[in-house]
Amino acid sequence: MQIKTALTYDDVLLVPQKSNIISRQDVNTSTKISKNIHLKIPFVSANMDTVTESKMAIAMSLAGGIGIVHRFCSIEAQAKEVMIVKRKQNIIIDNPFIVSPDDTLGEVKEKIKEYNCKSFLVTNNQQDLLGILTHRDMIFEKNNDTLVSDIMTPRSKLVTAPYNIGPEKAKELMNNNKIEKLPLVDEEFKIKGLITATDIADNYNNENASKDAKGRLLVGGAVGVRNDYMKRVDALVSAEVDVLVLDIAHGHSSNELEAIKQIKEKYPSVDLIGGNIATAKAASDLIKAGVDAVKVGIGPGSICTTRITTGYGVPQLTAVMNVASVTRRHKIPLIADGGVKQPGDAVKALAAGADTVMMGGQFGGTTESPGPTINYHGRQYKISRGMASLTAALGRPDAKEKISDITPEGVEARVPYRGPVQSILNQYVGGLKSGMSYGNAGDLSKLRKNAEFIRITNAGVTESNSHDNEVL
Repeated sequence: MQIKTALTYDDVLLVPQKSNIISRQDVNTSTKISKNIHLKIPFVSANMDTVTESKMAIAMSLAGGIGIVHRFCSIEAQAKEVMIVKRKQNIIIDNPFIVSPDDTLGEVKEKIKEYNCKSFLVTNNQQDLLGILTHRDMIFEKNNDTLVSDIMTPRSKLVTAPYNIGPEKAKELMNNNKIEKLPLVDEEFKIKGLITATDIADNYNNENASKDAKGRLLVGGAVGVRNDYMKRVDALVSAEVDVLVLDIAHGHSSNELEAIKQIKEKYPSVDLIGGNIATAKAASDLIKAGVDAVKVGIGPGSICTTRITTGYGVPQLTAVMNVASVTRRHKIPLIADGGVKQPGDAVKALAAGADTVMMGGQFGGTTESPGPTINYHGRQYKISRGMASLTAALGRPDAKEKISDITPEGVEARVPYRGPVQSILNQYVGGLKSGMSYGNAGDLSKLRKNAEFIRITNAGVTESNSHDNEVL
């Protein structure tokens, strides 16, 4: 048996190149996460239940990346998280929240809690626009039995517009009439959408955000490959998810190949990411099955124990290079998932052939990650866990195994509280831009083209870190 050598990020360095980059701010970090979805920065938050729900996904998209909402919850809960992201900002809200004129204020308050929305269009069952109910209409009304019809702003006082109105015209109309909500209607005065002043302002003020064609933030959703996974796919597509991610530990399997076939047959226009894989053959099989991107990483994550539990895996740098040899030929994006401990690791992953880098450990512990902040020995922490850990396996909505039947491939841990995720992204984007300047790379394709790796020893690893001093 011939035993090959495989390497991870700590085993190598990139050799500096003669650079024509005047300033690191001049480089272009845009990329693709899948065939049809572009990002401004190559960073993705992992589909873990201690990392990505709607708050994280919103923050990632506003920064130019994307978040993948985890599947370790009910189908309805996951779809709702996706909808929250899609409704965070819009040029046009196609399906605005509505109430009936016969609803009570108490019923409306329940909808406010459910949808996290303070304004509603008022309509009958035929979708005729009858009025609008805003926070201003409700603020001084104390009787929960009051009907919507008694406090709403009626149709006769509304300023409306046709559905095909452009953003500039809408902005002018709202400014001239000093309104914050502009209902969109057809010739019969039936509701066709809604434009809000906040959404217009958001879209004008965040040009670097990841947006779809309607100006809404991008978001992904994870699905499995067993049981009722197609119901989950249906719900996520209905919630207008931008990309689906097949989330299984060993993606080079007949289960995943069959799932790819079924999903792409039913939803050929929805981008689908397959994984996780670590070999060129796996990449070939998944691409042949129809995926729009592949996710690479078997066991490199900070809280993953697959390699020591099963004996299987490929060190992440070699895994990325192996898979990239296939994905480049087919023009399929590659996501390097796991193993990144500092910004330089992300630069190495992208130079080795990745189009984006998915991180869980670095984003866990931030303000936007799910779960409360806890105090332990005077310091603040959040809980993080691998999605193959014991508690995650027991907590799955479709969990059927007994505790004695589960062999964990991940651990639970506490991670230091790190503040807003934007501060982490600033470090990683800054490190990437600096790395691109060292590599004479104006964009990520040049970074890959110019990359020259060298192997280093343990002494080289020590030398690469701060040493021979006491760090303050």
